[in-house]
Amino acid sequence: MPAIDVLDSTVHYEESGSGTPFVFLHGNPVSSHVWRKVLPRMGGPARLLAPDLIGMGRSGKPDIAYSFADHARYLDAWFDALGLDDAVLVGLDWGGSLALDRAARHPGQVRGIALMETVLKPMAREEFPAAARTRFEAFRTPGTGERLVLEENVFIEDALHRTVLTGLAEEDLAVYRAPYPTPESRRPLLAWPRSMPLEGGPAEVVARIEAYDRWLADSPGVPKLLLTFDSSPTLMIGKELADWCREHAAGLETAHCGPAGHQAPEDRPAEIAAAVTAWAGRHGLYG
Repeated sequence: MPAIDVLDSTVHYEESGSGTPFVFLHGNPVSSHVWRKVLPRMGGPARLLAPDLIGMGRSGKPDIAYSFADHARYLDAWFDALGLDDAVLVGLDWGGSLALDRAARHPGQVRGIALMETVLKPMAREEFPAAARTRFEAFRTPGTGERLVLEENVFIEDALHRTVLTGLAEEDLAVYRAPYPTPESRRPLLAWPRSMPLEGGPAEVVARIEAYDRWLADSPGVPKLLLTFDSSPTLMIGKELADWCREHAAGLETAHCGPAGHQAPEDRPAEIAAAVTAWAGRHGLYG
């Protein structure tokens, strides 16, 4: 697994193949490991890359707030360091939000974008998945969030199990657990739920999401793919949000990939790889 110096830290990433860069971005609380069963199944001549977001996986842990803007800044620097100025982006969870944010800010550098289980728009409380609503409110509560995430490590020890339908092998759980041995090391995990755009805040995150929603509507020339799933109460994107995306995203196709939890690549790697491969082929994204 290679690594590269980025700003004041390092970013580790998986890489294989050659051709058009396809960049796979994970979310919270996983790492590039979540793509391990997807990448080998991808077809087409492509350079497949999957970084660990800053503070996560095997990437460095600089002394920053791990805000959305911080993640975007380090990710931009990683793209620049590798010269990835014409890429297809594939994003899960916050990785999808970061992909959309990058597309909105660097529209000429994104050839296509595929999304799953991500933040599509600012939400009211009742739009957030009911199964996770109370827990996320606890994460956002000062003191309670620190106890649950930093001290009890609930994202790794509990939430991961809830968001994978088919279960996690102990060796894979160990990979996800390894970057977070101490409360201090878990600060990136807590920053993410506190960035969730609920009821109009945090204002800086809402502003970035509103900007990429405008890009979604105004970029018909950029192919987009939304992958959807079913059978789990932890899913972020159900019928209503998928319909919203169809109405608001120009150049969008959708593909339903079957039963999965929120960490969908753990449950449906073959279906995800097949859907992204076929979509990319239809739109000439490998050339």
